[in-house]
Amino acid sequence: MLKVDNMNLFYGAIHALRDISFHVNKGEIVTLIGANGAGKTSILHAISSLIPYKSGELYFDGRDIKKTSAHELVSMGIVQVPEGRRIFSRMSVMENLEMGAFSNHDKSGQAKDFERVFEHFPRLKERRKQMAGTLSGGEQQMLAMGRGIMSRPKLLMLDEPSMGLAPLLVQEIFTITREINEEGVTVLLVEQNAHMALSTANRAYVLETGRIVKQGLASDLLKDEDVKKAYLGT
Repeated sequence: MLKVDNMNLFYGAIHALRDISFHVNKGEIVTLIGANGAGKTSILHAISSLIPYKSGELYFDGRDIKKTSAHELVSMGIVQVPEGRRIFSRMSVMENLEMGAFSNHDKSGQAKDFERVFEHFPRLKERRKQMAGTLSGGEQQMLAMGRGIMSRPKLLMLDEPSMGLAPLLVQEIFTITREINEEGVTVLLVEQNAHMALSTANRAYVLETGRIVKQGLASDLLKDEDVKKAYLGT
């Protein structure tokens, strides 16, 4: 579904991404793990056309999307749930979800989309009239994911969904991520919680200072001694 080939990205003189190549197959959960500053978020932003990259190839469903604008990518089915949630704090929960559906012209189907979101996140239904800025951190993460679902993604890119959440909420967010995937949505997951990411994903890539240094089945990388020492604390 997604193919990234030899992507290079610079921030001024800093070579932030170095010959990044990876792929995501339809129906998979693929995770990118690594320390802060490894380049994980930069990859998602480059795929989403939020920041330009210097060289490399980028394909989605066999189509070259290197010069496709961010809003067009959403219409094609590439949806990013950003790090830090980025909800509209002065708008209600419902208004935030409606913003997620801005590119969806099938208005008659939106009621089903809301139902789907509320099935995954019943707390959002309870708080649908509440201002989004008054929600807890976990509820805001649920809202950010719900807003993404309203865009009807083929590929959902999650950037640090567990950041700042209590362990029980982290478990809940990853359970819901698996449910969304089982409904047919392909997931590209960027996550610092390497254990949860590798326990959830089918395949994984490990980044260090802008390079992919390891890749393979997530279950294999969970047992990899280097990964265990660097990211799993064992």
